[in-house]
Amino acid sequence: MRKAHLLVTLALVCCTTYTMACTNFLFTKGATKDGSTMVTYSADSHVLYGELYHWPAQDWPAGSMLDVYEWDTGKFMGKIPQVAHTYNVVGNMNEHQLAISETTFGGRKELESQTGAIIDYGSAIYITLQRAKNAREAIVVMTDLIEKYGWASSGESISIIDPNEVWIIEIIGKGEGEKGAVWVARMVPDGYVSAHANQARITTFPLEGKTSISSDKMNKIYDPNITTVYSKDVISFAKEKGFYPQDGKNKDFSFSDTYAPVDFSGARACEIRVWAFFNAVNPDMAQYWDYATGRNIQRDSKGYATNRMPLWIKPSEKVDVMQVMDFMRDHLEGTELDMSKDMGAGPYECPYRWRPMSFKVDGKEYVHERATATQQTGFTFVAQCRSWLPDEIGGILWFGVDDAASSVYFPMYSAATEVPFAFAVGNGSMMEFTNKAAFWVFNQVTNFAYTRYNLIHPEIRAKQVALEKQYVNFVQMIDAGAKEMLAQDKESAINFITDFSCRTGNHLVDTWRDFYGYLFCKFMDGNVKTAIPGEKNPKVEQPALPEWYLRMIIEQTGKKLEVVE
Repeated sequence: MRKAHLLVTLALVCCTTYTMACTNFLFTKGATKDGSTMVTYSADSHVLYGELYHWPAQDWPAGSMLDVYEWDTGKFMGKIPQVAHTYNVVGNMNEHQLAISETTFGGRKELESQTGAIIDYGSAIYITLQRAKNAREAIVVMTDLIEKYGWASSGESISIIDPNEVWIIEIIGKGEGEKGAVWVARMVPDGYVSAHANQARITTFPLEGKTSISSDKMNKIYDPNITTVYSKDVISFAKEKGFYPQDGKNKDFSFSDTYAPVDFSGARACEIRVWAFFNAVNPDMAQYWDYATGRNIQRDSKGYATNRMPLWIKPSEKVDVMQVMDFMRDHLEGTELDMSKDMGAGPYECPYRWRPMSFKVDGKEYVHERATATQQTGFTFVAQCRSWLPDEIGGILWFGVDDAASSVYFPMYSAATEVPFAFAVGNGSMMEFTNKAAFWVFNQVTNFAYTRYNLIHPEIRAKQVALEKQYVNFVQMIDAGAKEMLAQDKESAINFITDFSCRTGNHLVDTWRDFYGYLFCKFMDGNVKTAIPGEKNPKVEQPALPEWYLRMIIEQTGKKLEVVE
């Protein structure tokens, strides 16, 4: 999830083997119709196999050690002491309705490497989910891990939510010679939404006072009045390294502008996704269009960008979970950068561009757009925390694999003790195809749709909406039944929601496998076939190519294809 700092390196970044580029949208209780908190995630990598992780709750003997592996590569990093008890974790959400997601912003190159460091961003997330019950505790656990064992990643923006609060923490390592990282964590005010997409977004922040503490006063983090926490040396370290002037005022210090300054690619490939989401929930975002496209990044004497978007905004209307799912399906529709409207979309209006994202023509650099919905998504989710329900049934991970625009989010209760076989770890891999795995079944449908998008995708969209509406209705009934069962027998209630989650996930993949067969029959060989009741042969249509495309063919071929009488 690294963001390139120069347009020239953008192509290289997009081709790096383990590179990902992800998107998070965050929602507070006061911003949603039902009062839930939510966070979205798309784990976007050309080599990430989409599957649903599971760690069961477990008690550990004294002296137990935990093997730590880097999430991106599977590399063994080292061992750390295990805690006495770990919580049940399904994907990126645990049994206490704590959910964590991330996007990588990279930041200053000299801070990326830290010899001997053990904790990368993935292990930080998944270890914390097994050890923390709420967002504030997660900040304590995560920053303690980093301080003790070192930070083995580049810069990260991390979203942390529980049923009541929504936080962003941005972290960057200290580079060689000093263990750990510097960081700032901020709570999103209730009634607001926030987002990040591979560009650091925390700028200035309140220093120690009634609402803010530094890490040397971490024992005060559980005071509900505290809404900002930062590492005690986040500013002094920047001054020591020459990233911020020695005589610079602490109150003017900006985390992002110092450790990960926004440039053209940071705006055009990253902030544009935040803009698209903000614009969808609040029409006042037009003023930031020039900034988000990278065309006009204004700077002060320190080099700080002065026309950046706010860290959070207030939506004009409250949103529901299905709207949140659709925010993850954006291709910059309705803007001049709509990916389905330029010639790159081809005659079938496909809103995707194969990598690399940048290219040269006649010595000039150009880029393809990087929208929220993208073909290389491994998995995607909407984590929903519901404070009015017991933790055992309050947390739902709406989970999907592959491109969010063509995927289906199904409900996975975060207290479930199993995951569906179709989504389970070990069922297939990036180089091992099986039609029993959700990842491959969804990729078959999606990649077929890319060939004639404006004909095939509408069928996918209709199926997607119907299933997700059905699942939302199912959840209401399952909630009621599970709540009643919980009052009588907790184990039975957990078994009930586990069975529902697994059956729903497996049935979805069975449905999608059959759906692929239907689409293939209907659209193969460039035709559009419709069954005629009572007749052997279907109706066959062969839609004409658009006139602009035909004209382009003639311009390229001259008289070669002309009919001569």
